[in-house]
Amino acid sequence: MRMLSQTSNPLPLYVQISELLIRDIAAGRLIDGERLPPERDMAEELGISIGTLRKALADLTEKGLLERVQGSGNYIRQGGTTDSIYAMFRLELLGGGGLPRADILNVQRTAKPGDLPAFGTSSEATRIRRLRYLNETMIAVEEIWLDGDAGTVKRELLSDSLYRFYQKHLQFWISRAEDRVSIGHVPDWAPDVFGKKPGTSTGFIERYSWSDRPKPIEYSRTWFDTDKAHYVQRLK
Repeated sequence: MRMLSQTSNPLPLYVQISELLIRDIAAGRLIDGERLPPERDMAEELGISIGTLRKALADLTEKGLLERVQGSGNYIRQGGTTDSIYAMFRLELLGGGGLPRADILNVQRTAKPGDLPAFGTSSEATRIRRLRYLNETMIAVEEIWLDGDAGTVKRELLSDSLYRFYQKHLQFWISRAEDRVSIGHVPDWAPDVFGKKPGTSTGFIERYSWSDRPKPIEYSRTWFDTDKAHYVQRLK
């Protein structure tokens, strides 16, 4: 377990806890039949109330990932649904899991530059640049391009999960995505706090994302620190 931030992530605390545990289960950090610590101990370690913790545990129970045994405790159950808000976020800490969050660097609507592949139907797009974290570990810089015909992006409304923002504010869903993972070079706009200098070789992900339209609605590029995180795709 680890202390959660109550200010840096706009998701309700109980959702953060549920998402953290789901990712730990998917990564094998929590195994089938494992008994969780007593609720009071978990709540104290996470810095939250027992009521908030119980809301998270109820969510896991509903998803079939937790069995709550009266007088005995809470037990992990494999086989439930591990779909989550961050189901399409494929980066994990080297030890597995980690709750994603982001710091926005800038948001700008602009003409699509010539170095981008074809996507969407507009000649313009909204560019979002962010720093990405797993728990409190900075692991990546990313650049997302959302097609201009998808809607207007207001920085003050953005959340750590862009897909959740799309659903809530732009009324479309990302139904599928295609990732291309290779080696890239840290971009020249990456801030010094990222820890890897521009031009340094590092992990690189290109992603095309579709809604219900025939053309991809979003294109993104992520440069991730392979000393801190790796890309994981689990097949079921």
